[in-house]
Amino acid sequence: MTRDDGKKTTPWAFIHRAGAAFLLLLVALLPPPVRAEVFNPETFTLDNGMQVVVVTNRTAPVVSHMVWYKVGAADEPWGKSGIAHFVEHLMFRGTETVPDGEFSQRISREGGQDNAFTSWDFTAYYQNVASDRLRLVMELEADRMVNLALSDAVVLPERDVILEERAQRVDNVPGSRLNEQMYAALFQNHPYGIPIIGWSHEIAELTLEDVESFYQTWYAPNNAILVVSGDINAETLRPLAEATYGQIPSRPVPERVRPMEPGAEGERRVVVTDPTVQQPLWRRLYLAPSYANDPDGHAYALQVLSEVLGGGPTSRLYRSLVIDQGLAVSAGTGYSPNDLDYSVFVAVLAPTPGTDLEDAEAAFEEEVARIVREGVPEAEVEAAKTRLAIAADYARDSLFGPARTLGAALATGQTIEDVESWPDRIRAVTAEEVRAAAEAVLTAERAVTGLLLPEAPPSPVAAAPPPGAPAEEAPDAEEALNDDK
Repeated sequence: MTRDDGKKTTPWAFIHRAGAAFLLLLVALLPPPVRAEVFNPETFTLDNGMQVVVVTNRTAPVVSHMVWYKVGAADEPWGKSGIAHFVEHLMFRGTETVPDGEFSQRISREGGQDNAFTSWDFTAYYQNVASDRLRLVMELEADRMVNLALSDAVVLPERDVILEERAQRVDNVPGSRLNEQMYAALFQNHPYGIPIIGWSHEIAELTLEDVESFYQTWYAPNNAILVVSGDINAETLRPLAEATYGQIPSRPVPERVRPMEPGAEGERRVVVTDPTVQQPLWRRLYLAPSYANDPDGHAYALQVLSEVLGGGPTSRLYRSLVIDQGLAVSAGTGYSPNDLDYSVFVAVLAPTPGTDLEDAEAAFEEEVARIVREGVPEAEVEAAKTRLAIAADYARDSLFGPARTLGAALATGQTIEDVESWPDRIRAVTAEEVRAAAEAVLTAERAVTGLLLPEAPPSPVAAAPPPGAPAEEAPDAEEALNDDK
């Protein structure tokens, strides 16, 4: 097949476009869905200030139990990067009544699973267990909220574990190094530019006193959220919560005060080369609003934009760069506004062998410019919103999904009503709002571009001058520095 512009296309590309057009027409003809709540949670607050959220799901006699602390890597003292993640590790090392390492073993013996994770804005701990084992889990978690047993004998070896974790997950992974350096370039003043795991030289200097101070400052019931999802309701959970977490007194917690970003000027680019890179990669990060910091009201439109631009095989980037032009083997975007201060709109391209990254970058920028210039047809916007709604339905049907979604939202300034009204707010997004969000956020001034490349070959050695030839005069250092050409 040949297109009107003379370029060849494949039968698959024609079929793909025809199928996408049919989907857009079908979605446009569907009646608007009725309002539906997402998780329909119950909530109450203990006397010590700890918020409790319950999502009932009687599918199986199991529960997902999560405790969220409203503290993360962005709340660390300056020069002490990695403490939030360090404390997360130490929470598994034992208390006065639970020996070192016994916490997870007890959960496992009861047939459960447990883990934890740290972000810039929160630290979360979770267990998935049978519902009749919930009280045991709550007793263990409440115990380590206040009774963590720390000493040099515990802290210093765990510090070495974290340094090794960083070496394996970041220092020895070129893509992780690229991402770390891009965030450091994107956030020039805000602590989101500091890696969650911390910088190696600062991790190596963390002390027992550092982690004890952080733990005692932030780990309090009035700075925590309990979310339980599964085979239970609020009536049954309340006495359990009062008998465990409710016995811990509240205490003062500092206000979360963070420096904000200045206005950025100039293009920023990061290049990481490594001999182990087999697939070059192009990546771009745009500074974007979060739900909690969205003065121009772009957050919901940006979610729809991400789906339109790079949300899978029906997206514009995939159709253009992968199918039509053959410039990339994969192309996509991502955006999640669940952060306290800022979020990031991400675009990623993996070029086909032999493709110049500059050509792939130019094709990406043309797709963005086309949206800004021409807008997005209403039917295409409706199709994207429908796909987002389907993804939300899948999250509703799981146990862990509701607990994670609600906990992350509440820990970053949202309310339960914000979460429950998400489908309505997505459905209300218009095509013009999608275009306006692209124009406002996807700009060079708000972006950092990253390139992941194989190590460049060594430069050829210059041939030696023939005998008797005059030596080339070295340029004057001052002249070279002031040469504007």
